[in-house]
Amino acid sequence: MKKKFKLEDLDCANCAAKMEEAIKKIGGVRDANVSFLAQKMTIDAEDDKFEEIMKEVVRVCARVEPDCKILM
Repeated sequence: MKKKFKLEDLDCANCAAKMEEAIKKIGGVRDANVSFLAQKMTIDAEDDKFEEIMKEVVRVCARVEPDCKILM
């Protein structure tokens, strides 16, 4: 399943790159893209585990950029 999410308060391109790299390491994630300019994130992950994967994505992103919110 591939889904797009809007990001709020992502402050820099370096943080976006760190978030993308960390998300790609999560089990079940096939691909991820975090765009600082567009303030958007695309996640391609296993359908049956998508909710669990998104919980981990939120945790990982909060560690990199505590102020950034993922709007679902």
